[in-house]
Amino acid sequence: MTARLRWPAGTGAILVGLLVWLLSTLAPAHAAGVQRPSSDLLIGVNIGSPIGGSPTRADRDLPQLQALGAKIMRVEVPWSALEPRQPGQIDPGALASTDRLMNEAASAGIRVIMLVQSTPCWASSAPAAVLRRCNPSRGGQANAWPPRQPAAFAAFVAYLAGRYGHELAAIEIWNEPDQANERYFAGPNKAARYAAILRAAYPAIKQADPETQVLAGAIVGSSGAFLRALYAAGIKGYYDGLAVHYYTLTLGSLRAIHEVQLANGDDTPLWLDEFGWTSCWPHAKLQEEQPCVTPQVQAANITSVFHALQRTPYVAAAVLYKLRDSSNEDFGVLSTNGRRKPAFVALARVIADPAAREARPALRLRVRRRHVIASGSGPVGDFMELEALQGNVPRYRAFFILNRFNDYSIRLPAQLGTSGLTVRVFQYWQGPRAAAQRSI
Repeated sequence: MTARLRWPAGTGAILVGLLVWLLSTLAPAHAAGVQRPSSDLLIGVNIGSPIGGSPTRADRDLPQLQALGAKIMRVEVPWSALEPRQPGQIDPGALASTDRLMNEAASAGIRVIMLVQSTPCWASSAPAAVLRRCNPSRGGQANAWPPRQPAAFAAFVAYLAGRYGHELAAIEIWNEPDQANERYFAGPNKAARYAAILRAAYPAIKQADPETQVLAGAIVGSSGAFLRALYAAGIKGYYDGLAVHYYTLTLGSLRAIHEVQLANGDDTPLWLDEFGWTSCWPHAKLQEEQPCVTPQVQAANITSVFHALQRTPYVAAAVLYKLRDSSNEDFGVLSTNGRRKPAFVALARVIADPAAREARPALRLRVRRRHVIASGSGPVGDFMELEALQGNVPRYRAFFILNRFNDYSIRLPAQLGTSGLTVRVFQYWQGPRAAAQRSI
């Protein structure tokens, strides 16, 4: 699980930037994310690891994925569980669990993204004090440190590609190496060390199975700082797609990282293989650093973002987190007992009808104490923009984000008056073509 672009999530509209123009002219510049229709988006769901769970997990989960119409699923395959004691010695129990899941997925017509991470004790670069506590039979801090020798990891992922390549959507090389909490990738010089792993793994996988797609990432920061460091470390040419995890401002984050790619001559597709919303409202306010929403808002957000992504050709895959709730998380489209939440119905409809129309903003205007109040709702995933005009002259602009329920309320400056105004609001991703407009 990842959460990680940290933007405030209050209950009122939060102004990120506010610009007031009392000027005669204004030339707005918008960067809508929509480019052209795309029907090739791979849609799937995260289901966790096949290792160490109930043997009936695949029997329970795969029919639900089929009912959704999902094309892919993302699972974690811990290196430390499959090759725990020495190089080349594969644990038979862990292998049997992985084989079972892969066989049943193939029978169900669902391809698998294998997330491979977690260094075995024998390969870990953890400091001696941490390494002494490493236990091959269970996960621990030492497993988050990358291997001393990238070739050891390369040999393992080549083994996976050779065994399962025809059943794979992709092999993902590690998880969130730029994550600040170091839960997955610990230690110094992260960009250089991750690049070394990727540069070793890619040719090894391609030699084992040239058709297996290799994903770099998954990156959680949308500023581009870590990605630029990876470019400097020489990652170009060593991946087929870039995995990203954006839970907050999902669409805006995709646009931002894509712009960094293009600025660096990189046009490999993005795989958004972890994102979602937790339906923990009202019994909680936050889970995994993410604002709780209602089950209905979770479903609406799924519909809104997937419809936007269907029209975004630089995004190859969108994999929701996750299929089933757990004891401490409500990100699933199923409850812990398997009950289908509104999110399940929403996702199934999106998969069945990918060309459905995107949600548009709503806008209401009212006067209160010498101010015009603009309020309404909008589609989730990006910054919103409000423009106020007197006649044809732009006078005011505000950039803001929606609250957790996708609502907003903005008080316009008293200097604008309470009549003779035209106000329009739109999502930055969609641009002015999809604006809601009202006059007062």
